[in-house]
Amino acid sequence: MKALSKQTRSIKPAEVEKKWHIIDAEGLIVGRLATIVANILRGKHKPSFTPHVDCGDHVVIINADKVKFTGNKLGQKTYYKHTGHPGGIKGITAGKVLESRFPERVLEKAVERMIPRGPLGRQQMRALHLYNGTEHPHDGQKPEVLDVASMNRKNKAAQ
Repeated sequence: MKALSKQTRSIKPAEVEKKWHIIDAEGLIVGRLATIVANILRGKHKPSFTPHVDCGDHVVIINADKVKFTGNKLGQKTYYKHTGHPGGIKGITAGKVLESRFPERVLEKAVERMIPRGPLGRQQMRALHLYNGTEHPHDGQKPEVLDVASMNRKNKAAQ
């Protein structure tokens, strides 16, 4: 009888198979959705996960403008940016971002901050596709529906 191998096998970039997932974000909690999406983008859900290779899948998120926050985060959570000039720090609340021209940036920033910084992280973020409505141009890839709301009762906001 053959003994079990005790070697950890790292996959090569040519061996990676990328799938497509679609998530309907309507009524989902931002942070909980972002952790699930970040793990899929990195490939941590696969048994062949290799930290230094982009082995994650593509994720299409529809209704990204209809995500929810818990508690008072809608009015109290602040996103900061700096203009580069002295005293040039600017802040905007999460509620104002969701009402602005690009409300999908709330979810994009939440996922981006859970992905490692650097060239590999930027490559993994290119596999994230966010859309405000239900329309998306990725039907040809035949994305699998991922029901995040049924994974845990806390993933969906209470009505």
